[in-house]
Amino acid sequence: MKKEVKEEKFLKTGIEGFDELLGEGIPIGSSVLIEGGPGNGKTIFCLNLLKNFCNRGKKVLFMSFEEPEGRLREHLENIGINYLDLEKKGLIYLKRFNALDIARSVEALLSEAKKELLIDIQPVLIPKNFNPDIVLIDSLSSISSAFSGESSRFRIYMEQLFRYLEAHKITSFLIREVANPTHIGTNFVEQGEAVSFLSDGIIILYNVLRKNGIRERALEILKLRGINIKRRIVSFEIKNKQIFVVYPKKVLKGDYLLT
Repeated sequence: MKKEVKEEKFLKTGIEGFDELLGEGIPIGSSVLIEGGPGNGKTIFCLNLLKNFCNRGKKVLFMSFEEPEGRLREHLENIGINYLDLEKKGLIYLKRFNALDIARSVEALLSEAKKELLIDIQPVLIPKNFNPDIVLIDSLSSISSAFSGESSRFRIYMEQLFRYLEAHKITSFLIREVANPTHIGTNFVEQGEAVSFLSDGIIILYNVLRKNGIRERALEILKLRGINIKRRIVSFEIKNKQIFVVYPKKVLKGDYLLT
């Protein structure tokens, strides 16, 4: 009698300490924003995700709109990822995209569809010869800037992208750089803010400024649909400039400013 394989419904990240904040895990097919300011560790977080997922046999597509592929390969090697070996096994696909090309392609598809919302997102973004379980995008901010003055086009694009990923049970992590945390009452409005409402989850990396001038790192899972997350701001560190470690019991206390 053939043993029935139980369908996987949730993903654990494998990042030390982080999964303790997640409950069951990240629902497969979710789109999760990794949000924070410059130098907060967003890319390192995603590279650690890539390493852990590939080690478990997941197929990962890393889409870069900023750093060249050669430099990304160096980053991967620095955190112990044998890129060539994973590529041969078909577990990783690394590609640099031009955000302006994406914006032009979306406009062309919308024109072809007579401005309707139903467009075929795959030829715009997802390589046809690779069927990923996980998609990492660095960064959403670059894509948003390419749609400058066309926020409605950007929203249409992101809606269709999220629908495509969910329909194909692809879990995505999208880096989004912001000047200030967008949920703590500042007057600053980030371009592409609608994506916060479209996404299933938001993970925020903070630069914490103490009154004595000392800066610290902290992390919060702001939302994750369908999951009973632990709502707390906790400390994290990046060991040896490579390994992302979260301290789920080290809750931020005292006087501080989140940036």
